[in-house]
Amino acid sequence: MDTHSESRYELDVSVILPALDEERTIGDCMAKIQKVFHDNAINGEIIVADSSRDQTGTIAKSLGAQVIRPEKSGYGNAYLTAFKQARGRYIVMGDADNTYDFLEIPKLLDPLKNGADLVIGSRFKGTIHKGSMDGLHRYIGNPVLTLMLNFIFHTHYSDTHSGFRAITREALYRLPLSTGGMEFASEMLVMASKERLYIEEVPISYYPRQTPSKLHSFADGWRHIRFVLLMKPLPFIAVPGFLFTLVGILLMVFFSIKGDIESSHLHTFILGAILVIGGIQVVLSGFLMKTYSVIHGYEKKQGFIEILMKYHSLEIFLILGFFLISAGILLGLNIFLQWVSTNFGLISEISTAILSLVFIVSGIQIFLFAVFQSMMLLNENNYQE
Repeated sequence: MDTHSESRYELDVSVILPALDEERTIGDCMAKIQKVFHDNAINGEIIVADSSRDQTGTIAKSLGAQVIRPEKSGYGNAYLTAFKQARGRYIVMGDADNTYDFLEIPKLLDPLKNGADLVIGSRFKGTIHKGSMDGLHRYIGNPVLTLMLNFIFHTHYSDTHSGFRAITREALYRLPLSTGGMEFASEMLVMASKERLYIEEVPISYYPRQTPSKLHSFADGWRHIRFVLLMKPLPFIAVPGFLFTLVGILLMVFFSIKGDIESSHLHTFILGAILVIGGIQVVLSGFLMKTYSVIHGYEKKQGFIEILMKYHSLEIFLILGFFLISAGILLGLNIFLQWVSTNFGLISEISTAILSLVFIVSGIQIFLFAVFQSMMLLNENNYQE
């Protein structure tokens, strides 16, 4: 190992294993890691972040590992807790189920010693042994999620959900990691790309599990998708919402000008109203998600969102919401007065009633958006007047 590390770090390598009921495999994992330490003269440590109900922690401790108990359950929480205890210059991450071959640790460390900040062990560039990954994950789940992340963040990963990784301690400290679940795997890669870390991939082997998988395919997949959408809410949420709103407005205006709504085009007019109301809600939700992303450090405050996070901008939304609500109420009142003028007889004001509904509901949505946006920004230093 690089002797320079001895002057700045207590250890060369820290290997972190999150574990959940892995008593059958933890011993094999540790034996491989210790062999790598011995054969490569590595001064290292093994940290097991144990959330098990079986004897995993006891076995790991008896074999020389430092065993810690995360306060919160979850894949990400295990790593976030263990990172605070790591003393090595290089930090290796891997699962305790023996699906990754820890004898391949040197393959991850070599690029780090040559200047890389983060190394990903790619199963898809290496060997996926028979029975180690089912068809749903191999041909649909992992490729689709990897493609989605690459497309949104302009990255070129081949295996975004590989759990076998290595990172320098300096690079790790640059990443604002916070998610506690399986989406932690995506968060690390997204943050690494945003921080412009030097990232390399190396081919690795992936083996069948000896115990039942703890993954929940659809739930965990949704967590990754949800995280990615949170990181980029405007193009994937706000923009479609804006298009829905625009189409709805055009439909309503067109048939209002054309006339005869109640007799010929009522259903299309109602469709336009639904698109407007739903579209506005989606747009505002996208703005709120973007603000949340900025507040938690996932995105930078720039462009339109910077304007939206200012006090006076939110006052404008409050005024707009109040104006729309008032306009809707006045239209509704006009319908009521016409009903009175006919001595409570039959009237045909369905289109006006729909328009009144759109104004009132949209106004309430915008008003509440401004209030909630203000609440999220209460503790922000940059919430300027």
